Amino acid sequence: MGCRLCEVYCITQHSKSKDIIKAYRGEEPRPVSGIYFEEKGSVSFALQCRHCDDAPCLEACITGAMYRDEGTGMVLHDREKCVGCWMCIMACPYGVIKPDFGERKVASKCDLCIEAEFPACVEHCPNEAIILVDEEGERIYKEAV
Repeated sequence: MGCRLCEVYCITQHSKSKDIIKAYRGEEPRPVSGIYFEEKGSVSFALQCRHCDDAPCLEACITGAMYRDEGTGMVLHDREKCVGCWMCIMACPYGVIKPDFGERKVASKCDLCIEAEFPACVEHCPNEAIILVDEEGERIYKEAV
């Protein structure tokens, strides 16, 4: 379908205001989406961090800003430690770590909305095209909006 509601809600979730209109109109620095799209004709693919078991971005990061959370196994990014060398961007096999050209010019990636109960993209996808699964492949969030 390619509605991009996942992108809208990702930006909103990562905004200061948590308000759709304010996140898009005038909030500075503008929040960056952790989800990206590839489109070919009428087909769209939403791409985001896979939180790889063998994450090349972890090895590539010279400051330790990219790290694995031992409790969740997620690959996270500490914006304060990031120096903007963008080695992680070059190392990511999926091309889902992107530069944030805001104030500090650091890397940006999906954090699975760590501060929320569920990732915004999963919670608001009207077609359940984006799902969250555990290590066994079982769906974690099953409700359709």
